[in-house]
Amino acid sequence: MEFGWINLFGAVIVTVMLIPNIVYALRTKDSVNKCKSRIMNLTEQIGRYGCMTLMWLPLLVWKFGFLNVEEMLVYVVGNLGLTVAYIIIWIPYFKRKTLGKAIALAVIPTCIFLLSGLLLRHWLLVLATLLFGMGHIYITYQNHADLK
Repeated sequence: MEFGWINLFGAVIVTVMLIPNIVYALRTKDSVNKCKSRIMNLTEQIGRYGCMTLMWLPLLVWKFGFLNVEEMLVYVVGNLGLTVAYIIIWIPYFKRKTLGKAIALAVIPTCIFLLSGLLLRHWLLVLATLLFGMGHIYITYQNHADLK
């Protein structure tokens, strides 16, 4: 139950999560980041690109896989469920932004990255996830605090 040099399942998850983000970016070219903290913006970006890369590339991991079948099932079913929930929440978010939906769209990817990092014992991914989660959730709140 090991991966090779590349985790294709992780790459697919990242790609699927990027699709609604790209659509959103194309639709809202004039959006402005209200977060003025350079540290939090930098933390989010380091974590974001770290997570997106480490989801499919096992840097500094000696054995990239699972200890047993149960871990693999939790990884597959958990990530599929979270990814589906992420896509489903985007649908009403496109129609009407709310703070709750925005926070959910920040928390779910963090959960996906953390679940993957922990189950794969990919500690660099766990570290990147912590940076991403702190930054992304903080910035999302800053950008949507005025919504209900």
